[in-house]
Amino acid sequence: MNTNETAEQAEPFFGEKLYHQRARAALPLLVRQAKAQQTIYYGDLAAELDIPNPRNLNYVLGSVGQTLIHLAGKQLTEIPPIQCLVINQADELPGEGVGFFIDKSRFKDMSKRQKRLVVEAQLQKIFSFTEWDSVLANLGLKAVEYNYAPLLKAAHDAGRGSGGESEHHLKFKEYIASNPQILGLPRSLRYATEYGLPSGDTIDILFRHGDNWIGVEVKSHISDEADITRGIFQCIKYRAVLEAQLAALALPQNVRIVLVLERPFPSKLIPLRNLLGIEVIEQKQQK
Repeated sequence: MNTNETAEQAEPFFGEKLYHQRARAALPLLVRQAKAQQTIYYGDLAAELDIPNPRNLNYVLGSVGQTLIHLAGKQLTEIPPIQCLVINQADELPGEGVGFFIDKSRFKDMSKRQKRLVVEAQLQKIFSFTEWDSVLANLGLKAVEYNYAPLLKAAHDAGRGSGGESEHHLKFKEYIASNPQILGLPRSLRYATEYGLPSGDTIDILFRHGDNWIGVEVKSHISDEADITRGIFQCIKYRAVLEAQLAALALPQNVRIVLVLERPFPSKLIPLRNLLGIEVIEQKQQK
């Protein structure tokens, strides 16, 4: 069964099938992403929903879409297809199943450029829609809430007291710099470590691949949740400053910033990572 058929055959999530339950859990997470104007990868959403195989999201997202169509019909209003926020990491596009909800023509037969234009139009509708809380309330769901204040304070305090670079951090940084294939880059790609930005900040590693700039913040196995939280916010800062630097130099602003960990990413931080759209790679150092 292809993804279009899955989307068409999925039912609104008012039943008790497993994919109905998962769809009810998914919609508040998608509303959170919509409010933050942030897409989310299939794998990241699956991890937050504790779904082992991201492919199982096909029916889940189809059910979300069918539920919104059902609600819109009852209220005689238009509700954007929020499932368009879920994208593939390879091409930064939703799965072909969204074609059933956003374009009655053959979405899967469009060129990649055409798909991007269609999806971008839907994203603008999703981001500008102001009634998401009302949608949740009408469906008997609540918005997700997190209290990250204590962790953000711990990250701030840890940053103030941080000293020089540890031996663990140095070794892991050198390992990642020497193995760019971990990030899907050519093995022999040249790099710079401790690359200085105009803001006075330094990126652990910076690769350049054609017109693409790939910055890497590394955290060794000794980093705790507070330090990893700092890393998340450092990635946000590096991305913004590097894009501004390239704009000032009249260069294409093709920036990718990755947080690479030598330990498993803390499950407690998965919602924060998804909300802020930070790419994370877990990589044990090979001896």
